[in-house]
Amino acid sequence: MSFFGENLKRVREERKITQKDLALRARLGTRTIEKYEANEQIPDTQTILKLSTVLDIPASELLEREMLDHHPTGVDAEMEQLIQELGPKRTKLILRKAKEISEEDFLRVMQMLYELKYEE
Repeated sequence: MSFFGENLKRVREERKITQKDLALRARLGTRTIEKYEANEQIPDTQTILKLSTVLDIPASELLEREMLDHHPTGVDAEMEQLIQELGPKRTKLILRKAKEISEEDFLRVMQMLYELKYEE
């Protein structure tokens, strides 16, 4: 059974995006979004990737059953685990700093971290 439709609708509503806006941003028809959310149609991989990009969520999370078991805090299980591993203080510091930088700078930082870890 596919959980994509339920997850798509929930994430779209959490982001306060209408079906029409999502359709425009993903370059799809509004009726197509309606069909996905009603589980009448399942999108191909490229479309799932487009939708996940527009909604700013990993495509894999749109496909997971776990997302239906919505966490009351709004934080998914992986985030909870990361917060636990890093500790609340360190997590807050990282998120505050990430909020302050542009997307371009963020990608540059991620590249630098990758190079530090894997190209030494």
